[in-house]
Amino acid sequence: MSCGGDSAPDVSEITVELKSQRLDKDLYALDTNQLGAGLAGLQSKYPEFLNFYLDTVMGFSIQNNYTDSNPGVQKGLKTFLTHKDYRGVFDTVLARYPDESGIDETLKKGFQYMKHYFPKYEEPRIIYLVSGLNNYGALTYGEDMLGIGLDMFLGADYPYYKSVGIPEYFSRQLNENYIPVAVMRTVYRQDHPFVVDGRVLLDMMIQSGKEMYYLGKVIPFTEEPVRLAYSEEQLKWCEENEAMIYDFFVRKELLYENNLQKVVRYVMDGPSATGMPAESPGNIGAWLGLQIVEAYMQEHPDVTLEQLVNAPVDAQRFLLESKYKPR
Repeated sequence: MSCGGDSAPDVSEITVELKSQRLDKDLYALDTNQLGAGLAGLQSKYPEFLNFYLDTVMGFSIQNNYTDSNPGVQKGLKTFLTHKDYRGVFDTVLARYPDESGIDETLKKGFQYMKHYFPKYEEPRIIYLVSGLNNYGALTYGEDMLGIGLDMFLGADYPYYKSVGIPEYFSRQLNENYIPVAVMRTVYRQDHPFVVDGRVLLDMMIQSGKEMYYLGKVIPFTEEPVRLAYSEEQLKWCEENEAMIYDFFVRKELLYENNLQKVVRYVMDGPSATGMPAESPGNIGAWLGLQIVEAYMQEHPDVTLEQLVNAPVDAQRFLLESKYKPR
């Protein structure tokens, strides 16, 4: 079932030609005594993506100079491929994901739903990579390439996440089941970046609500707690306290507050929502925004998903036209 209680459409006849490559494996296999020659070979395999990965993602500043004397090759890439800590990350990724076909199949299903709702959408080429725990879960490059950092999906119990400063409340986003969420969220934000400047809290809540509604449609096979990055207990708490949550924002006069420091925390990841019980999720505004968007779509059944996500939002008008009433 997708969000809003509608049955997910049958997308089995929609064609998706998903192509994926394992840059992480190809890098791991390089002869570190002849990196220049190895990089030249990889350039033919990843002609557009390789330099973006080496220089922008990893910051090696190789700048298309694939010679062994280049400091970016020797001090940057070679250290990355030989240092025991980084090598340990590579080893863990290869042990955890020896084969990517399962992820490919899940993503293919998501792209089928994407093409159902957005007929002109063209699925990207998937490039699996490792960034040394630099928090690159999913990223886009150009219009047709999408990178997935497998080192950011090694499981919440992977011990080195904590050592690089990733907080406990982020741990639900470090599991394999979050990969389709990270991918589809990144695809969404390529065209619909999350904007906070000059926005009131209600604007940001509806932005988040639209994003979550979209995720419920394009990856309906994922469970709602996973899409929201909530625990099941947090989601249950939200459902049981919906009226109280809405009343909190009204009573504190926060819905139309434009002081970013006061309100942005309600639409960002965090251990819990400021001023609410510890059982609450940090980005509780996303959940409440989703309720408003679902109410709006029930009131406007002729509005397509494409129209919803592309329409500019007058937050106050959107709330009124949703006829949202907290349960």
